[in-house]
Amino acid sequence: QVQLVESGGGLVQAGGSLRLSCAASGLTFSSYSMGWFRQAPGKEREFVAAIYWSGGGTYYADSVKGRFTISRDSAKNTVYLQVNSLKTEDTAVYYCAARAAGSGPRDRLGSYAYWGQGTQVTVSS
Repeated sequence: QVQLVESGGGLVQAGGSLRLSCAASGLTFSSYSMGWFRQAPGKEREFVAAIYWSGGGTYYADSVKGRFTISRDSAKNTVYLQVNSLKTEDTAVYYCAARAAGSGPRDRLGSYAYWGQGTQVTVSS
């Protein structure tokens, strides 16, 4: 059974930082890449970042480039999202997701087969 469990969200002031974690189990990791998405109130879920398990290539939405960093620890089966220089518009529920090789574009929700329950990030002004 595949499980993705996010943690690390919270309330932070603008300009602050958080480190989000996603612990994965039940996957053959060499066959999956991982992504982070977010959903703000009243808005659609959007792509934030993705990383390949094999090779570690990383990709980011334009809105977070230079502020967010996705990384992985293969030994711990965990993916991280370091979020720096937070803005109030970064307030959202952040989800991690797993995408099998060849499942479609890395920035599309439908390309990901497995999702976590989400972790709330709230940025105050």
